[in-house]
Amino acid sequence: MMFKTRQMLKTMFPSQENLILTLQGCFAWNPSAQIEADSEEFERLCLEVRKRSGEEYLEGLLAAAALYKGDFLSGNDSEWAVSLRRYYQTLYLDICKMALPLLQEQERWTEMVAICGQASGIGADTDAFLVYEMQALIAMGQPEQAVSAYEAFREILWAEFEIEPAEQMEQLYLLAEGMCQNHVDEGDILRLVAEQQVEERAFFCTFGVFQSIVALERRHLERTGNSSVLLLVSLGRKVTPTTDARRLERILEEGLRTGDPIARLNAGSYLLMLTGATEENARIVMERLDRAFHKTYSHSKACISFRTFPLKPQKTVEN
Repeated sequence: MMFKTRQMLKTMFPSQENLILTLQGCFAWNPSAQIEADSEEFERLCLEVRKRSGEEYLEGLLAAAALYKGDFLSGNDSEWAVSLRRYYQTLYLDICKMALPLLQEQERWTEMVAICGQASGIGADTDAFLVYEMQALIAMGQPEQAVSAYEAFREILWAEFEIEPAEQMEQLYLLAEGMCQNHVDEGDILRLVAEQQVEERAFFCTFGVFQSIVALERRHLERTGNSSVLLLVSLGRKVTPTTDARRLERILEEGLRTGDPIARLNAGSYLLMLTGATEENARIVMERLDRAFHKTYSHSKACISFRTFPLKPQKTVEN
């Protein structure tokens, strides 16, 4: 084994002699050998750059980021290797977070996208990097790519954690989607708005969109004096998490009126708005939805709970 190691080192560093010394009862690395490890240089730069300022600070961050070529010894699962791997990942993510707002100020969009592309696959801060990436893509006039990035992330987020993206990301998505629509010819605008085929079912939307719909309805109630109700629908504890949640979504989509807005709060909890309804109407709807669920999925142990909240006009709420 030691012979093979020495041969490999000789091939890698032909100018260096006796990199491994034979001592009494052991082998040791030759302390006089001049070898620079990129991992050590990366660590040095990450720590040293914090002392800089101005343009030198940003360029130092980018120089350190360029040294990171991926996970440290990714094929080694020994405890010491895993510990160092996480340490270098943390250093890398930190300098990326420090560099991105500075790149954004200077409108260096391409560099932002490149950094986000690598950093988003490391650690648990994918959403923060995706926000920067979407902002850069939108600024570069590539809203389609921003939409694709959002949709891919949203699908993964729901599959793994059954949660929706943060509101800031939703707003960027809506902006990018709107920019995509602006690419339509002027002659198609009226057709796009007035002749779009509407699905005959309730409207599932993000929480941010739901908030906007509720705000509009509150203003409408102030003008008309009509009534509307918010309804919180939740699954009980004795459920099959993903399966029963999807079952409930189907019942809500098909059991409510066309266009009634629904937003997912978390896995198994939904908020919906019944426009033009009273609390008594809402109770009738609740009973109908509960019957439909247990009739369709008779083997489910889910116990659905409902809570109603009368929606007040904008003026009443503010006063």
